[in-house]
Amino acid sequence: MKTKIKIKSKEVKELLGITSFDFPKYSTQILNLANQNAQGTRPAVVGQMSELIKEFSGKSINEWEEWYLNTHPDAIQKATGRIVEMIENFKDVMNEIDREMIEKWVYDLVVIKTFIGLRFQEAVLKKVSQILNKSYRLSIPEEEAVGIDGYIGDIPVSIKPETYQIKKNLSEEINVRILYYKKVKDGISVDIVELIESE
Repeated sequence: MKTKIKIKSKEVKELLGITSFDFPKYSTQILNLANQNAQGTRPAVVGQMSELIKEFSGKSINEWEEWYLNTHPDAIQKATGRIVEMIENFKDVMNEIDREMIEKWVYDLVVIKTFIGLRFQEAVLKKVSQILNKSYRLSIPEEEAVGIDGYIGDIPVSIKPETYQIKKNLSEEINVRILYYKKVKDGISVDIVELIESE
């Protein structure tokens, strides 16, 4: 006898007595993307589902539907409105998307963003050096081997993701100032506190 079983999503619905909707191919991917952009089903709009389901005392889908719609009567309409607006934005831009634009997008992704991803450390060093009014340089291979990514003035620095702080107990030991960064929506955020403290 198998010790692991798989229940497909469709079967879960059948087992719970839920009627499935049929959506045209690709439509749910577009709707998911529109919803992400519109933030239509965020807790502020439709409620915090993980908490609401705890408050719900019924058992069936019909009871849940009635309870939810009574407690959040406008939520479905509000979420729908946001997503409709975003879909309209998608429709407007679709006519502008042609082969030339797609080629530019692919080029930007494959060539430019790849290069930036591999070389953003230099951008960090350059920006921090401008802020502190100091020179900068990238490290040479021998310096890289001991965890130095570059220098701000004469101070050796390492550039690490914010998550590196959690992994301090790693075997790698870097005895230089560390600039921690995290990727944010429109770029990267860099914490230069260790560098400032060394002044």
